Amino acid sequence: MKVHLRTLGCRLNQAEIDAMARQFQQQGHEIVEDAAAADQIVVNTCAVTNDAGRSSRQLVRQLHREKPDAKLTITGCYAQIAPSEIRVLPGVERIIDNLSKDRLVESVTGQAVESFDLEPLSRASRLGAVGRTRAFIKVQDGCDNACTFCVTTIARGPGRSRPLPEVVAEIRALRDIGYQEVVLTGVHLGSYGHDLGEKDGLSRLVQAILTGTDVPRLRLSSLEPWDLSPDFFDLWANPRLCRHLHLPLQSGCDATLKRMLRRTSQAQFRALIQAARERIPGVSITTDVIAGFPGETDDEFAISEAFIHEMDFAGLHVFRYSRRPGTAAAAARGGARGRAERPQCPLDRPFRSG
Repeated sequence: MKVHLRTLGCRLNQAEIDAMARQFQQQGHEIVEDAAAADQIVVNTCAVTNDAGRSSRQLVRQLHREKPDAKLTITGCYAQIAPSEIRVLPGVERIIDNLSKDRLVESVTGQAVESFDLEPLSRASRLGAVGRTRAFIKVQDGCDNACTFCVTTIARGPGRSRPLPEVVAEIRALRDIGYQEVVLTGVHLGSYGHDLGEKDGLSRLVQAILTGTDVPRLRLSSLEPWDLSPDFFDLWANPRLCRHLHLPLQSGCDATLKRMLRRTSQAQFRALIQAARERIPGVSITTDVIAGFPGETDDEFAISEAFIHEMDFAGLHVFRYSRRPGTAAAAARGGARGRAERPQCPLDRPFRSG
């Protein structure tokens, strides 16, 4: 069977689609880059903004036009929160919710997915599913926070961590077939192990990967700033850890952060940035910022802008607030105000991943 895989959104979605590709290959199926050549098409959707939901619908329609007789399986956050909008799209055969996503390949093929088997991947004509040497590894899913703008918590459910030995074993196998870099991903990566009673779970995981594998480069994706202590940055004494941190700020104004239910403040975030730069010489720090959050005044915007300039980030991902049904912020009176209506946010500049 020939399978075409597509994903939208975050690195976690990329990690999931890559894992599906390996599972399809293990069962003897072929991953094809051209949708027109596929018998089955799998789409991992995104719902973080209204634009992401719209892009998900457009992609499904586009893929159906490219191969009308292919069977489409749709999963991901948009399929989770808006299944009725996905179900009516042409060509959709099945919708797999996020909690069942790890068994998607089995649902599509009717074959049980075996434990990680290196041999079929070694026989593949190209390295990995899409010819890359960087592997995205999902180590955690879900989130127990309640940020008032975020629909991902609704779409992904509570936080849950993969067993540490399972993660290390997968990285060893991927290293054996040539992968040079591993990126650890999760909805709330910094909470890895918390559901297992391990408050320092992420530190233990990173240490286990560095000591238990020989992967040349290890990178961490987005880390919420309240999960980290200054000691965490001592891990970067190992040169195999990439000197890049992505620490989502969302707003540089304490009043706005409070309405967002973000568990940080200007003072706490400033101290964390200082600790990171002291312990990781030359570190590149990037962040996310939301403009036009409900209730944000011109004064709050100015405070946030000044703080962001003070932090001197290497790159910013700035986007307008997007009202997501089911979130607490969606019920706020007046919705997004003020600066969200500007045609271009003055804080926005090209994002560099470090």
